[in-house]
Amino acid sequence: MKVGILAGGFGSRLAEETEIKPKPMVEIGNRPMLWHIMMYYAAYGFSDFVVALGYKGGYIKSWMKDYCAMNSNMTVKLGTGEVILKKGDLPDWTVDLVDTGPSTMTGGRIKRLKPWLGEETFMLTWGDGVSDVDLDDLLSFHRSHGKLATLTAVRPPARFGHLKMKENSVTEFSEKPQTAEGWINGAFFVLEPEVFDYIDGDETQFEKEPLEGLARDGQLMAYTHNSFWQCMDTLRDKRLLEKLWESGKAPWKRW
Repeated sequence: MKVGILAGGFGSRLAEETEIKPKPMVEIGNRPMLWHIMMYYAAYGFSDFVVALGYKGGYIKSWMKDYCAMNSNMTVKLGTGEVILKKGDLPDWTVDLVDTGPSTMTGGRIKRLKPWLGEETFMLTWGDGVSDVDLDDLLSFHRSHGKLATLTAVRPPARFGHLKMKENSVTEFSEKPQTAEGWINGAFFVLEPEVFDYIDGDETQFEKEPLEGLARDGQLMAYTHNSFWQCMDTLRDKRLLEKLWESGKAPWKRW
């Protein structure tokens, strides 16, 4: 099963980082967010990726080539400039890097991936978020209901520390927990190819007309996930993810 990843946004709220690189290439623990997401899917056996490029897409292409070179043995024929990569410490992935336009909306990027995603069920996520969602259970849930689309519903992380109090005494303190109320779209989709029919073109935002139409037609289901989920929208989010990674207990590290 193929996994589509949207990696074409501007990441304007991370401007300090994204002036020189696309948002999915902002690093956590010296590895791009995109690498973390792909490693997570690969830990469940999903290693066939289709990445939608847009803003500074060439940066991702260059990184992929350099990643192969830096983690492989190689032979260089200086006379011709030929470089032959030999077996190294590389994951067994297939990655299609697809230019989907510099300013295409999310729905348009997804529709442009149709020739690469084929006519079978596929997974899809954004290139700026990690989770410990059970992908096998997510897929089983999707297959059980027979609808066209499943999204992962998550509890958004609290912005501030959470207090439980008895009178004026703090009985429990949690630093930035998942909230106990409300659900949001956490991506980590499983989709059928008929979903492409809900997307008009490049100007379509997937989170608007397509998802609204799927919901209206009774074709959108939610897989509820109560555990860890975190997007990387701001430098504050980046620092939180860095702290988790450096602790050695990052919830999304399954490899």
